[in-house]
Amino acid sequence: MNNFLSELSDVLFLDIETASCEPGFDALPGRLQEEWVKKEKLIKKPEEDIAEGSLFFEKAGIYAEFGKVICVGVGYFKFDKEKGELIFRTKSFASDSEYDALFEFSELLRKKQWVLCAHNGKEFDFPYLSRRILINRIPLPEPLQMAGKKPWEIRHLDTLELWKFGDYKHYTRLELLAAVFDIPTSKEGIDGSQVNDAYYNQNDLQAIREYCLRDVLVTAQIYLAFQGLPPEIEFEVINLDLDQE
Repeated sequence: MNNFLSELSDVLFLDIETASCEPGFDALPGRLQEEWVKKEKLIKKPEEDIAEGSLFFEKAGIYAEFGKVICVGVGYFKFDKEKGELIFRTKSFASDSEYDALFEFSELLRKKQWVLCAHNGKEFDFPYLSRRILINRIPLPEPLQMAGKKPWEIRHLDTLELWKFGDYKHYTRLELLAAVFDIPTSKEGIDGSQVNDAYYNQNDLQAIREYCLRDVLVTAQIYLAFQGLPPEIEFEVINLDLDQE
């Protein structure tokens, strides 16, 4: 158990929330407008007859070339030997300046040889973060670097991939895994489909922070369940954001 707790402290659980890079299609530079129109033709339904740019607000946030990171939520376990307690510390990096949020997150990654863990992280979170970090002209932190590395040298865990057990046709939502493992839902307040509206129309970055950190906690609990730990395992959650208020 001690070895497991020691290794667990090296795992950085994370989740990102993204939005379109601009509040509307018309705000895009001309070159990006042209590229979005081409993208839109590929993603719209065949039967849809839509005006150019009409899908931008709804869809652009999932593409790193047309979106931006508005929040990175992280969490990690630490075992307090004196109290004999397991603690889960969480923190969010969120700002109206994507550069500031990504720079602070990158600095965290440089402090330790983290193992990164996210749900669908290998398909979404890790590549999206890497692309946006480079677009912001920030040096890519080592945990996100993949070029020249052997597969076993890449320290990425993905709870979706772990759950597939080699079944590459199978996609399972984080919320479904939470339900089957009887883990409290993270879908309180807003959900992922409402992030763009919360950011641009409601100006509610705090609600986005809270939603993001709830997903981080659920991902961490699912990872513990994958290790065969009982659902009643207790740990204290400390939100480091609150120390800054």
